Parts: sequence; structure tokens; C-alpha cells
Amino acid sequence: MNYSAINLNWYDINTVFLDMDGTLLDLHFDNHFWLEHLPVRLAEQRGATPDEIRAYLHARYTEMEGTLDWYCLDFWQNHLGTDLVALKHEIADRVAIRAHVEQFLQSLHARGKRVVLLTNAHQKSVGMKFGYVALEHYFDRIITSHSLGLPKEHSDFWQKLSEVEAYDPAHSLFIDDNLHVLRAAQAHGVKYLLAIHQPDSQQPPKDTEDFTAVECYTQLLG
Repeated sequence: MNYSAINLNWYDINTVFLDMDGTLLDLHFDNHFWLEHLPVRLAEQRGATPDEIRAYLHARYTEMEGTLDWYCLDFWQNHLGTDLVALKHEIADRVAIRAHVEQFLQSLHARGKRVVLLTNAHQKSVGMKFGYVALEHYFDRIITSHSLGLPKEHSDFWQKLSEVEAYDPAHSLFIDDNLHVLRAAQAHGVKYLLAIHQPDSQQPPKDTEDFTAVECYTQLLG
């Protein structure tokens, strides 16, 4: 399939910030884990039905959404009393790199860009996934929002980031599948922003509103 090129002024971009889940990796793993696999395994452990557990988890997810704890494996492990990392390993075959991501990352280094992974994922999730997909070596730095104490959605996140990573918002590109996260970056003045057309390969594409969306990373190779 041919995709329309996304033309960026690469000469104006020094730093490229990249999200992980739904951006570089298929979000299907995470959605399947939290919505399907975890309810089934918890139901087995607790003698309940998956639907009962699913309803309970949905209420907790809704309550915590947008907070740092929502992304925190330690929080959920303590809250649910189960080893989530071990459960994630059970479906590790679903961890998948999106098409042409490695080619895109190689092109960034060929262009001399600083490449920073910027993720809300917990450090244990990052470590688990990089045990199955070989992407870690492409990044000049890996920063989790947990290390900064704020989720990427927070209005102060990018200011906090500047305390540990020198960057110029006017010369930075940020790609993320979360529109709330992109809007926080936009409010801080990050000039180049791209969304993701279909974060989960098993779900329909999403409406990215006023953000240009990446359908395939070949669009950024021109």
C-alpha cells in the first residue's frame, strides 16, 4: 500500500521524542493484557468470573486514568496482589514492533538526530518488552515519566523534562498515540507533533483530530 509522505523540515529538528506503546510498538499487547488476559488470570486466582473481574478493573481503570499510578506496575501489583510482570511474560508473543519502525529509527541516526524514548510505561514494562524486541540500542536516552514523577499528560511534564534533558521545543519532534499527551506538548511549544493513525492493529483507526497521523513509518523516510 502506498502512503502519502509526511513532509517535515528535518533541518529544523534536532531532537526526536518517541512514545513506545501504540507508537513504536503495537498497542494490541497492552489492550489484550489489561482487558482480556489479566481478567481471565485474576478470575482463576480468585474463583470469580472474567466478566466480574473485568467490571471491577474497568471501574479502577476509569478512576485512575490520566494519573501516574494508572501507568504504574508497582501500584497495580500492590492493588491486585499478583505478579503482573510474570503475567505479561505469558503473552509475550504479542509484543510486536510496528512496521518499518526500525527503518525509521535508523534513518533518524543517519540524519544525526538525538533520539529519546519518552514513555509513560513503567520501567518494568519497558524492560520486559525490550527483552523481546531489539529496539533499546536505537535510543540515545530512555526516559520514563515515573522517573520524573509526572505523566506526560500533565501540564508541567515538559518543564520537568527540561531539567534532565536539554532540548529546544522549537526544534523538537514528538510522536505519540495519546492526544492528551500531544496537547500537553503543544501547550509547551513543541513544534513538530505527530499522532498515530491506528495504535492497536486489531482495533479500528482513531480520530486524531487536528494532528497529522502516521499510518506507516515509510511516510517519514522521504
